[in-house]
Amino acid sequence: MARPFRAAYAAAAAVTVFGAVTGRDRWQWAAKPLLMPLLAADALHGGDLAPADRALLLGSLGAATLGDVLLIDPDDDRRLVAGASSFAIMQAGYAALWWRRGARPRAAVAGPRLLAWAGAGALLRWRAPNLAVPLTAYGATLGSAAVLASDPALAPDAKTVAGVNVPGKSARSRLGLGALLFTVSDGLVVLRRLFARGERSRRITEGVILSTYAAAQYLLTDPVTGTE
Repeated sequence: MARPFRAAYAAAAAVTVFGAVTGRDRWQWAAKPLLMPLLAADALHGGDLAPADRALLLGSLGAATLGDVLLIDPDDDRRLVAGASSFAIMQAGYAALWWRRGARPRAAVAGPRLLAWAGAGALLRWRAPNLAVPLTAYGATLGSAAVLASDPALAPDAKTVAGVNVPGKSARSRLGLGALLFTVSDGLVVLRRLFARGERSRRITEGVILSTYAAAQYLLTDPVTGTE
């Protein structure tokens, strides 16, 4: 079945990334707020969702839309904190979706993410103490959703390596990759805020952040709205 809203999402993501890398903020303002509504439209157009799943997904995408708008200016710390709060709501919704599909936390999956979360929190306390508490709290929601998304039980027929599904034909087998890309994207947000100084490096890093973020959202919403 054709999924035109996901094709439109890919186009809007490309425009958003291009606008960030080239410093064309108007392009971002035009395209970035469309990303999550396009995924929501795909869910309503082609997905066969239970009412509770639909409410969780649409609520999560709504919160992500607000976060997207706030983070069009990623150099404003107040907007960064507000955006993280919006994405925390989104991550909580995603975690609830994976839990409803049978995902449960596993020590082998949670361990590395717990270490990464602790390391990021320590780095924030050292370099940006004003951001440490809200971003570390957000990281807890990100890690919780990522651990559940990486549970092999979500795609029992997929191959696994180190307890995590290898992406394959099944959209559910790609959930772990989506969670990993989301973690990379958010990790780069922290590194950009703490270490990127030149205008060029900040733009390029923002382009990578947006690329990995857009790919993550595409993968994470696919098995929810698809028919498998």
